[in-house]
Amino acid sequence: MLQKSNFAPSRDVAMCLPLAALWSSMKAVMFGMLALCVGVSTAAAQAAGNTSQYSIQEIVDAGHGFFGSTSGGLAKVVERAFQSYGLPNGYILGQEGSGAFVAGLTYGEGSLNTKNAGQHSVYWQGPSLGLDAGGQGSRIMMLVYNLPSVPGLYKRFGGVSGSAYVVAGVGMTVLTDEHIVLVPIRTGVGARLGINVGYLKLTQQPTWNPF
Repeated sequence: MLQKSNFAPSRDVAMCLPLAALWSSMKAVMFGMLALCVGVSTAAAQAAGNTSQYSIQEIVDAGHGFFGSTSGGLAKVVERAFQSYGLPNGYILGQEGSGAFVAGLTYGEGSLNTKNAGQHSVYWQGPSLGLDAGGQGSRIMMLVYNLPSVPGLYKRFGGVSGSAYVVAGVGMTVLTDEHIVLVPIRTGVGARLGINVGYLKLTQQPTWNPF
């Protein structure tokens, strides 16, 4: 005949059950915190990777300071460029038109601004905009996209058909090679005439040779 067992779980065994549940909860919390840290680190890394690019506000502020009172439609034009091409990693502020009737070409000069490579002089040549010879010239701002290095800017860029956009006296067009994109922005008369520019050749030194 079987005898009734007097065995009962010890206090240590009984305590293991709530401890196991507690440990399971702690592991879930730790994994959640780890995932959060990884997400924050990834976002921070992405933000750090974009430090070479300019925000729309930075470009608008630079443009207003450069063009002054003639830049009424600047924000809309810049917004159009950002919608189409994203954030630029450089921009050029310059002037052109003083040599507009030399061999039917326009010559300009300005300064390339970047966040990680400083400022650099740049010169360009292209078809004449028909600006008055001997005048003060036309101011121009160019947004630069996908610039791998400063030397990569010094080449010839062809116009993109159908890219012209003019609003409130401010106009933009688009030029590109195989990778880099330029978005010249002009005001006043230059805004209307600049849409016909078929190409621009950018150089490190001034030159009369447009080819």
